[in-house]
Amino acid sequence: MLALAVAGVVVTMPRSVHARQAPSAPRSGYRIVHAYPHDRTAFTQGLEYHDGFFYEGTGLNGRSSIRRVKVETGEVVQRRNVPSQYFGEGITVWKSSLIELTWQSRVAFVYDRTTFAPTRTFTYAGEGWGLTNDGQSLIMSDGSAALRFLDPDTFAERRRVTVTDGVPIPALNELEWVRGEIFANVWQTNLVARIAPATGRVLGWIDLTGLLSPAESAGVDVLNGIAYDAAGDRLFVTGKLWPKVFEIKVK
Repeated sequence: MLALAVAGVVVTMPRSVHARQAPSAPRSGYRIVHAYPHDRTAFTQGLEYHDGFFYEGTGLNGRSSIRRVKVETGEVVQRRNVPSQYFGEGITVWKSSLIELTWQSRVAFVYDRTTFAPTRTFTYAGEGWGLTNDGQSLIMSDGSAALRFLDPDTFAERRRVTVTDGVPIPALNELEWVRGEIFANVWQTNLVARIAPATGRVLGWIDLTGLLSPAESAGVDVLNGIAYDAAGDRLFVTGKLWPKVFEIKVK
């Protein structure tokens, strides 16, 4: 286990990402298209683009929230705080709902997407980290190398895959469905894995080293947060306590 002091809060995480061979799948770089303001107090756990806004889930006990955010300005136009006993994790928009995982409480919250009013909860085994959907299933990470595919109505597990690139890739975190692939932040790295949903094989890596300048890096935590605008073919990334959200092109 690894203990991190984040904004005065000690967070204990599994030490799972350090002993791993170098990736063998192709590695890509990026080009910054635009940088948008981001709330420096947001410990970003989940990010999604929908209907012209970012939906963001933030973490830490006593500071977790779900938010609707203006892309261009970073203004939080709607917010609901999560009860302090819960550490908020990944989110996804599913039809008229917004679904949010929690880290170690083994409970997920379902909210009305428009009002943020809670509508139901569901439980799951293990930890909750990242969440996305492919239009048919919810896709969940739990800090391991596994991805679970869940029924969006009953939340029963339909199947799971192990993400591999020669060896299993642990510490999968925030997830996003992008053009038929699953993009995943790998915790404590600057890498995003592009994953084949049928097999779990890593198709490629996006190396996001250097997004923040040295001055901007003061006081930030890890890269975490991927959102995709399918209509505009725009990819956005950010991190926990980062001052910016970046629109990027992979090259």
